[in-house]
Amino acid sequence: MTGDASRSRPTGAGSDRRRARSGEDFDIIIGFLGFWALVLFVVTLWMELTAQPALGWALGLLVTLLALYGMVRLRRRLPDRR
Repeated sequence: MTGDASRSRPTGAGSDRRRARSGEDFDIIIGFLGFWALVLFVVTLWMELTAQPALGWALGLLVTLLALYGMVRLRRRLPDRR
């Protein structure tokens, strides 16, 4: 009968909470990538200064920075944290 209509939830409250949490998840991932980008930068710089092979470290840094850039661009589409 009409029992299904009484089970429906308002879409506004749950989706706002989900979008805010999604933004926080992006912030965590951005922080994680930023930390490893800094670590890889320091390692790459050290390897260059000590005349050791640094190509692998530099490529890892490039991949990390590109991922960080992509995550920041995606994060801008989500609402600000409150």
